[in-house]
This record gives sequence, C-alpha cells and structure tokens, in this order.
Amino acid sequence: MDEAAMDEDFRSLADRVREESGASAPCERLIATEDTEELAAVLTAPRQPLWARETAAFRLGCAGDRRAFEALVLLLNHRDPERCVSASYALARLGDPRTPRAAAALATNELRTAYALHPVRLLAALRAPESVPALTATLGRLLAPEEPHWRVALACVEGLGRLGDSRARPVLEAARTHPRLGAAAREALGRLA
Repeated sequence: MDEAAMDEDFRSLADRVREESGASAPCERLIATEDTEELAAVLTAPRQPLWARETAAFRLGCAGDRRAFEALVLLLNHRDPERCVSASYALARLGDPRTPRAAAALATNELRTAYALHPVRLLAALRAPESVPALTATLGRLLAPEEPHWRVALACVEGLGRLGDSRARPVLEAARTHPRLGAAAREALGRLA
C-alpha cells in the first residue's frame, strides 16, 4: 500500500469527521487508537454516530480487518460522495473476496444508479472477474443521449478501457456515438486486447 496516499486519504477523512463531531474527544480517540477491538466495537455498538462508524470501518478496512466489510459496503452506497470515496479506498485495501460481488451489485442496481459512480470505479480498480460483466451491463443501460447519469457511464467507459478486455467491445462501440462518451469510448477501444 502506498503510505503517502493512505496518509492523505486518512487525513482527509480525519479532518471531515472532526468537523462533523465538533472535534469531540471520542472522535479524537477513534482517530488515534491502534486497538482494532475498540474500532470493531464501534461497528456493533448501538446509537453510534455515522462519523464514528465511518472512521472505525475505514481504519479496520485499511488494516485488512474483514469485520469492516458490511459497514464499508453500506458507506460505498451512501448519498454523500465523500463517504463513498473513503469506503471505496478502504474496500480496495481490505482484500475481502466478497468485495467485487458487492460492488457489482451496487453498480448494476438500476434503482441506485445515482450512487453507482464509486462502485463502478472500485470494480475497475479491483480487476475482478465480476468487473467487466458489471461495467458492460451498467454502461449498456446508460447509453441514451439524455441520460442524467452520464458520469456513471463515463466511469464505466474509462474502467473498461483500463481493464482492456475484448468482451467490452460491443458496448464501447455503441458508446462511440454518444455525445459525452464518444472520445473516451474511442480511447477505450484502442486499449482492448
């Protein structure tokens, strides 16, 4: 793991949760503790604030502690993009074999398309067997010219380009004529095996 990136992502989360908590003593303790049992207890204790659960899940996930998995998946699908970013970062480092399947379920859920950007990006980063099928399915249903979730579609195109899997060719060919996706689709097609 890149320590500099981890430090930057953790600092960003810490700054945000300090603000949310009013720089409370319990927040400072969660940020500072190295005790994974203390962090895990936050995930199961009743009436914990969201900032506390997020901090505990992020720290455990980055440490490879699979007790963070469920909390991180819930945060990956949160309406607050900053929570999605921190959850995606921690899930990518967690190493839990359930992560690709969960990210694929979130990315392909038609009722949650507005929140699919980070699951889509996570799938591309994971390079798992679920990645190409989920990204092609999601992109396929987002190709209408006036699609409001075109940023999710663009993330699919870019992710498929990074993955370089020829199974994506038909949906990327279809995306070439899309006004917002065309350039990225042509670039992605050039990267296919």
